Amino acid sequence: MLRFLLMRIASAVPVLGILSLVTFAIIQAPPGDYADYIKSQLINQGGASYAEADAQARAYRVEHGLDKPLPIQYLNWIGGIVTRGDFGYSLYYNKPVADVVGERLPRTLLLALVCHLLASVLGITFGIWAATRQYSWIDSTLSAISFLGMTVPRFLMALIIVYLLVFQFNVSEIGSFFSPQYGGAPWSWAKFVDLFKHVWPVVAIATFGGLAYNMRVMRGNLLDTLNAQYVETAKAKGLTGGAVVLRHAVPNALHPLIMYQGVVLPYMLTGEIETAIIFALPTVGPAIVGSMAVGDVYVTATFMMVLSATLIVGNIIADLLLVLLDPRVRQFGEH
Repeated sequence: MLRFLLMRIASAVPVLGILSLVTFAIIQAPPGDYADYIKSQLINQGGASYAEADAQARAYRVEHGLDKPLPIQYLNWIGGIVTRGDFGYSLYYNKPVADVVGERLPRTLLLALVCHLLASVLGITFGIWAATRQYSWIDSTLSAISFLGMTVPRFLMALIIVYLLVFQFNVSEIGSFFSPQYGGAPWSWAKFVDLFKHVWPVVAIATFGGLAYNMRVMRGNLLDTLNAQYVETAKAKGLTGGAVVLRHAVPNALHPLIMYQGVVLPYMLTGEIETAIIFALPTVGPAIVGSMAVGDVYVTATFMMVLSATLIVGNIIADLLLVLLDPRVRQFGEH
């Protein structure tokens, strides 16, 4: 198992390097940079002339290395990460990129993990429930819910909820995790309830899509498994329907969902990102959009690298879970 894990990690390193190069090149592809953003701000809001603003923009490029060729900028950025753990300096936030990531990433990951747990538990449970009651009204209702969860865009659901909260229920505290009185207060039950009031739309929307996928896949796989010969043999031996389903059918039907764990964390992260942008929560989503809008390349590149790393880590975890769940995979790996 340890050898398998080390091999997967070793193979992931060059993949992450290639992704960093491609990501950096794509982010730098559009014309303009943060110096151009400064120039536009000086002209539009500072009243500076074009010549004055252009001179300050050129000086800013030289000071921060934005005038260097793209390969040199990339090597400086990736070299700082490898040698010093330095992800660069955020020009927009005026602080190290590591500080920007450290402020926003833990909240984002926590929200994504909560959504993942809810989507997995509810989706698998509903999938088993639907499969064991095929063609009933329960199956039809859950299938309709699954269809909606997989087809309705998450940003559209977020916009609808924002409209209802603001214009129908007069909710004014949108765009933060806590009410003002709980911002710096120590943790308590009241603060937790206040947090839930602020984040439940993001959790509900991000969970809905994952729940729908889990339920759909679990239902289809379990229906195929229930028709397998070994399940019929187990029934013939006198096992009850519940024992056959839980002990024999469900573990085998879970295999595709285990493999899905390799992409579920990035999927939940993107779900959180979409809805967090609509709700303007201080998480990864708004930071990516804001940094891309002004050309803060190091923030954007670092966050995209984090998303790539979660995909790689998720696939490694999925492989390990599959090895633990299915002895046949373990025996194949040993040979």
